[in-house]
Amino acid sequence: MSVGPPAAFPRFGGENLRDMLRHGLITAVFCCLIACALTITDGGGWAAHLVYSLSIGLISWLFIDTTRLLITGHRDIRWPLGGRGYVVVVVGVTLGFMGGNFIGDAWTGAPAFDFLAFGGHKLATGVVITVVATIGMCFFFYSLGKSKHLQSQIDLAQRDATEARLKLLETQLEPHMLFNTLANLRVLITIDPPRAVAMLDRLNSYLRVTLSGSRALSHPLSAEFDRLGDYLELMSVRMGERLRYTLELPDDLRDVPVPPLLLQPLVENSIRHGLEPKVEGGRIAVRAHRDADRLVIEVSDTGVGLGAAAPSDGGSGFGMEQVRERLATVYGERSRMALAPSPDPAGGTCATLSFPLPA
Repeated sequence: MSVGPPAAFPRFGGENLRDMLRHGLITAVFCCLIACALTITDGGGWAAHLVYSLSIGLISWLFIDTTRLLITGHRDIRWPLGGRGYVVVVVGVTLGFMGGNFIGDAWTGAPAFDFLAFGGHKLATGVVITVVATIGMCFFFYSLGKSKHLQSQIDLAQRDATEARLKLLETQLEPHMLFNTLANLRVLITIDPPRAVAMLDRLNSYLRVTLSGSRALSHPLSAEFDRLGDYLELMSVRMGERLRYTLELPDDLRDVPVPPLLLQPLVENSIRHGLEPKVEGGRIAVRAHRDADRLVIEVSDTGVGLGAAAPSDGGSGFGMEQVRERLATVYGERSRMALAPSPDPAGGTCATLSFPLPA
C-alpha cells in the first residue's frame, strides 16, 4: 500500500501560522514602544533605537515561536514543558541580543560587535532590557494561549452538555410516543381486530425505521417529514377516513438540519385534542416555508379548536414542552413557537415554529 507524502510543515499551517504572525505583530509594536522609551530616557536618534529594538525583538520572537512549535507539535497549549522551555528562552534571548546588535551596528555604521565594548552599565542595561522584555512577552503569549485553550475547553463542554440534553429529551420523547400508540392499539383490538393487526404491522415497520436510524443530534428536514409521514400512516390505520393529511416541503428546504422528533408531538397533539373529539375527524396540514433568513413550519388542523379542546391528561403538555425545550436548547432566544386558531374556514388550531436557517 502506497502512502502519499506528508504535508509540508503541518505545524506552521492554518491557525498556528496565524497565531505566530499575530505574536510577531504584537512583538513589533512592543519594540516600537521600547524604542520610544529609550529615546526619551537615553537621548539619541529614534531611528537607531528602533532598528536595535526591532532587530533584537523580532529575532528573539522568530526563534522562540518557531522552536516552541517544533517541540510541542500539536499539543493544545503550545509551550515546551520543563527545562526545555527555559532553554528556548535563554537561547532566544542570546541570539536576539547578539544578532539584533549586530544588525543595529551595521545599520548605524558602528564597528562590528561594538556592543561588546559597551561600558559595564550600558551593556548590563541592554541585557536587562532584552531579558525582561523577552520574558514578559513570552509570559504574555503563554497566558494568551492558555486562555484560548481554556475557552475552547469551555466551549467544548457546553457543546457536550447541549448534546447530552438533546439526547435526554429525545430518549424521553420516544417512549412517550410509543406508549400513546400502544394505548390506541389496545382500544382498537377490542373493536376492530383486523385493523388492529394492520396497525401493529405499521407500528413494527415504523419502529424498525425509527430505532435503527442514526442517533445524530440533527437530521435533514426531509427525514423529519418522512418520519412524520410514517407516523400519520400509522394513525390512518386506526382512524380511517377520519384522518386526512398533507405534507408540503419545498425542495430548497429539504436539507435544512433540524432536531429529530421535532414535529411529531405537534401532529400528535392535533390528532388527540383536535381531530379525535370530532366525530367526522378532519385534516392535518404540515407546511414548511422560508421567511427571509428563518425557517417557518406550520402544523394546522381542522379539529375542535383551542377553546373546545378536551382537557389535557398531561401527555399533550409533555410533548409540547419537549418541543419548546428542544427549540430553546438548539436555537436559544432566536426560536419561536406559537399556538393560534387556524386560518382554515373549517376552524381548528395552528402551531407555528420559527427559527434561523443555517448560514
